[in-house]
Amino acid sequence: MNLPHEYDATPADALEELLARLQRRAWADSDELRCAEPGHPDGHVCMTPPEGEAAFDALRRALVERYGRARNLARDGAVDPYVTDLTGRPLLTPFGDRVVGMRGWSHGGRWIGLGAVRDPFGVRPVLVVAEGRSAAAELPEGATWLGGVLATTGRDLAGPRHAVDWPAVEQRLGTALPADYKQLAEVFGEGAFDGYLRLYVPDPDGRGSDGRGPDGRGPDGRGPDGRGSDLAGKAFRLAEHVRAHGGALWEPYEVYPAPGGLLQWGDTEQADTSYWLTEGRDPDRWPIVAVEDDFASWVRFDGTISEFLYRLLTDRHHPFSTARYFDRHWFESYGEGDGDPGGDSGGDPDSDPEPTG
Repeated sequence: MNLPHEYDATPADALEELLARLQRRAWADSDELRCAEPGHPDGHVCMTPPEGEAAFDALRRALVERYGRARNLARDGAVDPYVTDLTGRPLLTPFGDRVVGMRGWSHGGRWIGLGAVRDPFGVRPVLVVAEGRSAAAELPEGATWLGGVLATTGRDLAGPRHAVDWPAVEQRLGTALPADYKQLAEVFGEGAFDGYLRLYVPDPDGRGSDGRGPDGRGPDGRGPDGRGSDLAGKAFRLAEHVRAHGGALWEPYEVYPAPGGLLQWGDTEQADTSYWLTEGRDPDRWPIVAVEDDFASWVRFDGTISEFLYRLLTDRHHPFSTARYFDRHWFESYGEGDGDPGGDSGGDPDSDPEPTG
């Protein structure tokens, strides 16, 4: 009787091994990227994707699950006209006009690309890791704080928005929200900056569907299915928790909807939490307060969320800085879609030409 060798790899094992190698390549502080394919420039590496349509689709879905929504850089041979060096063009450069389709994910200061290119034998799949670019030093004079966050994370305004029914959200909350936050939430949607600081955004219809526990956190520190959380739902659950158990943890502050109370808009994977201090009638003037997981020392920041985030991403002296750990920065989307042309949401997963083989 022939028994399978104990080291024979199943397709699932092979996929996990490929994803592990890809993850190691994806960090900007890992080895220099030098491609072995003839004629390809430095600054990227072509990896061997799995053969067959089913395996290719399994890899695509695994990348969406791990890295969030993809930016669709090319489809049916047409390259997104808005793509730049900051938004994924390094994934396309090695292949010139031979690109048939390409999706890209920004992670760890590098780009991950999955797509198809033409060669003399037909269309073949490609899996690419390419260098990103640090944008913090390239901000034009007079840029807004939101513009700074966009440039630093390699995003732009050309992609589809996380559309929100703001009147419904604000009616549900019983307060207007800062204009800067509403712009930020529409541009980025659900996700985390540097895969670390999670931004709460409202459900698009304003009704909320988070369904978390009374403290608003799950066992992994994220929202349902590992994604972000509904802003209003978080506020209501936190208020319920305070009514049931008291608010000593948040002293010297009270919790919204108490006048001038804390309205939470984000947290980190280390359980640091960030809030607006809802003082006064003008939400655009609300200061930000943040605290580490021990709730021992509050930090006040007089500025917008976008300024807070920009400084967190670029200033090594910011109390919650990620600049101490990363030279390049990204936004990890928690959305379910995997890319439309020119953006990073939605899209027909079967619209790209399937590679042969």
